[in-house]
This record gives sequence, structure tokens and C-alpha cells, in this order.
Amino acid sequence: MHPLAGVYAAAITPLKPDFSPDLDAIAPLLDFLAKRGCHGILMLGTTGEGPSFSPKERNEILCSALQVHATQRSCKLLAGTGTPSLTETVSLTRSAFKLGYDGVVVLPPYYFRKATDEGLFCYFSKLIRSAVPVDGLLLVYHIPGVTGVGFSLDLLTRLKDTFPRQFAGIKDSSHNADFACQLGERFGEDMLVMTGTDSYLQLAMENRAGGCITAPANLISPDLRQIWDACQRGEDVSALQAYVTDIRHILEKYPPFPPILKALLAKKYGFPQWPVRPPLEERLPETVERVIHDLDAMAK
Repeated sequence: MHPLAGVYAAAITPLKPDFSPDLDAIAPLLDFLAKRGCHGILMLGTTGEGPSFSPKERNEILCSALQVHATQRSCKLLAGTGTPSLTETVSLTRSAFKLGYDGVVVLPPYYFRKATDEGLFCYFSKLIRSAVPVDGLLLVYHIPGVTGVGFSLDLLTRLKDTFPRQFAGIKDSSHNADFACQLGERFGEDMLVMTGTDSYLQLAMENRAGGCITAPANLISPDLRQIWDACQRGEDVSALQAYVTDIRHILEKYPPFPPILKALLAKKYGFPQWPVRPPLEERLPETVERVIHDLDAMAK
């Protein structure tokens, strides 16, 4: 099994009322997530509003997250380090590994949406050679619906062949079942695949994925962990997967995820009502109550 396999929460980022990172709140949040079945946590992904922060803020957030190891030493940490700037991405990636992160998850350079496979290969080759140590692990972040830039199977093959150790694999948030199957057919267990879609966890693992990195894991990591554990034992998880899928579909009615997840963490688990950084907007109280009603009705 790959050392990064498992269930990961794409953690939200606590903020103060002035929209600055609430650094003191990060460790308690991560401790909560680790105690609820997460093998690890991704900091500064889409759910963590990563692209909304400056490099300085990102480094401060990454440093604060390390405090979770004081209480949860086995909790793995991944850092979202991708930006449209190669120079900035190299700097953030180097910093993450210097801090001791277990790996990085890197968006493609998302401003130039017609980048070719050759251009993307050049970008990631330079990044890996410049910033990923020989024992470091990098996953590319495939979320073409947001970035407008995706990863073809041929590009993934070329990166894996060129960097067989450092290029660990892919976080697949394409929400494309066919692509999930194709990844399994092409790479088997030779490349780590982490689905970003809770409703596809069973499908992905049946196609030899290693686990998931998802936004709803902030709320439902115990259920995702049950699916992951049962899959390791070869058990049927269809009923639990259907339940998780229904939860995912409820949350998907209120995109993007950061505002609704922050509101639900506050309402259901007593965390502060952390704001989101503009241009994201907080959810209206009546919307939050509607979601809670729908989730509670499912639980019955």
C-alpha cells in the first residue's frame, strides 16, 4: 500500500473577522479531524481557499498546521502549493518539504487554459527537479472544472516514467467516473490515485485507488473511514456508499464548499463561525438550517 493511501480531509482554513488566517485555531481543527478517522489532512486545497492567500500567509498556515503532530503524530500532512506562477510554486513546494510535510498536491498553472501536454510536462518537470527532494512525494491536482486545465493519461504516464519516485500520483476531482476507471486500467497500483469525490470512493477503490481527499470529510470522515477500512477487508460497502453519496449530493446543492462547511462545523460541532475570504460569501442562516434539516432527516 502506498504510504499516502487513506482518507484525507481537505481542511477548511479558519479565519478571523478581518479575513486574516486564525493561526491559533488550526491545530484544534486538525486534532478534531484526525480523531474522527482521517489518516491525513490536506492544507490549502480548494476547500482551504488556498489560492486566496499570499505566499507569506500560506507559509504561516503550513507552519501552524504542524502543531497537530503534538497530539496526533501519525496524522499525515499534505500541502496545496500550486499557483499559476512556476517560481511561486517552486518556493511554496520547497517550503512545504523543508517544514516536513509528507507530500504536496499541486494544481496546474490555471491561467493559461490552453496549455499543452508538452507545456505542462515542462512545468512539472522543472518543479520536481527544483523543489521535490529525492524522497519527496508530489500529486497533481486534477480539477478541470475549476482550473480549466486537466491531466491526460498520456501526460500522467510520461511524468510517472520520468519521475518514478517523486511523482506519486493524482488527486482526481474531475467527477468523471469513466476517468476514474481509466486511471485504474492504465496504472493499477503503480500510481497513487486519490479521489476527490466522496460519491465515487467505492468505485475508485474498486479500480485500485488508494483513498480519498475530500471537502465533506470535514464532516463525514468517520463514514469515509468505514468505507476505506471495509474495502481493505474486501467487504461490500454499497449501503454505506449510498448514504455518503446522498450526503455529498445535499452539500453539492450549495457550492462552493468552504462557506457551508464552515457554517456546519460551527452549528454541529461548536467551532467558531469562521468567515470565508472574498470573493466567497457566507451562507445565510436559513440556508444553513435547511442543510442541517436535510442531513438530520437522512440520519433518521
